[in-house]
Amino acid sequence: MPTRRAFAAFAALAMIGLSEPALAYEAALVVGGLTDAVLAGGEGGLLGLAFHPDYATNGLFFVYHSSNGTVCDASNRCTFVARYRVSAGNPNVADPLSRFELLEITQPFSNHKGGMLAFAPDGHLYVAVGDGGSSGDPNNNGQNLNTLLGKLLRLDVDSGSPYGIPAGNPFVGVPGRDEIWAYGLRNPWRFSVDRATGDLWIADVGQGSWEEVDFQPAASTGGENYGWRLMEGAHCYNPPSNCNDGSLVLPVHEYGHSSGNCSITGGYRYRGSIPQLAGLYIFGDYCTGRVWAYDPGSDTATQILTGQVLGNILSFGEDAAGEVYVLTGEALWRLETGDTTGVDSLPAGLRLAPATPNPFDERARLALSLDGPRARLEVGIYAVDGRRLRTLHSGPAAGGELNFAWDGRDESGRALAAGVYLLRAETEREQAGQRLTLLR
Repeated sequence: MPTRRAFAAFAALAMIGLSEPALAYEAALVVGGLTDAVLAGGEGGLLGLAFHPDYATNGLFFVYHSSNGTVCDASNRCTFVARYRVSAGNPNVADPLSRFELLEITQPFSNHKGGMLAFAPDGHLYVAVGDGGSSGDPNNNGQNLNTLLGKLLRLDVDSGSPYGIPAGNPFVGVPGRDEIWAYGLRNPWRFSVDRATGDLWIADVGQGSWEEVDFQPAASTGGENYGWRLMEGAHCYNPPSNCNDGSLVLPVHEYGHSSGNCSITGGYRYRGSIPQLAGLYIFGDYCTGRVWAYDPGSDTATQILTGQVLGNILSFGEDAAGEVYVLTGEALWRLETGDTTGVDSLPAGLRLAPATPNPFDERARLALSLDGPRARLEVGIYAVDGRRLRTLHSGPAAGGELNFAWDGRDESGRALAAGVYLLRAETEREQAGQRLTLLR
């Protein structure tokens, strides 16, 4: 059997569907029969590839790709999830006659297709599907349980025809598509399964202000609503206020469109050989090429690879040893120790101590620490619709511990209503935050 690396490298080149990567993939796998089926360009192309857990013996792998009206049944735009088998004569080439289509999803617009495929420890295939595009999810697909758009799907590819529905899927026997595992997603651009825990990490591209990282523990029974289009990140979007009735799952991390940031690219929780990165979730931004290491324990994201100019980050990869790779339009990088990567010097950086008390009714004590001076530190209290309600610090800051307090009032001194608020701290290279619950 061929190595997974050979196929995965070709798939990675075309994950975004830009012209050069798409052409490179077509040149490599034209014999595999995908050239005529894949519509590349813009946000289209070969968007995902996953190997069956028993690939070494059955030679099966799955692809997610966009197509045009020549092969779409119901419209001039669609995406397919299809299965292939390697050919008997050449184990490095897919058999074009082995194509078996599991799903065809009609796409109302040209963008937001998602496309990541991955098998989880339960043996089922997970499929990330975008909301179908345009701006602001005009059809509200993210919240519509009768469409596969804006969802994370869970399929049993080893039973049924063209696939089976796992018995534990949350919408079996109740209103909603049986394939749906989680919903409320805009354009999940890469999710990953933590090889150590089985947890899911989902990077969801924002509308115009906030990029988010969503989390699903391995013990989840599914059915999470991650909020889109009700919310963008942890902030109300449509409607602009009173958007969360308490049932939405807020992101574990978000970052704004400051300093050129524009579109999150999700990666992996690091399980490789670099001690400084152990257990941290690695992700990046497409526009700026910045890469962060997010610490779930402290809710802090620290920029790494500061000594490198990476370019547009298309995707991340993980090898059998847990080492993480960064794919850009120009190169494939591997995270390694060394002064040029910024990994060896990963700083303790910005840390937020847990607020006390929390929930609170009169005053919450807030503390953060910095490992050294910063040219810029912004600390504020935010509403879930993104409005800054109170500024606690704005300007340079010395290293060490800084203490604040919040009395549940806004900048004008007006007492705010009971509810959930967001504490955010940001320097020129780090972000941190936590939720505060105000009681009245």
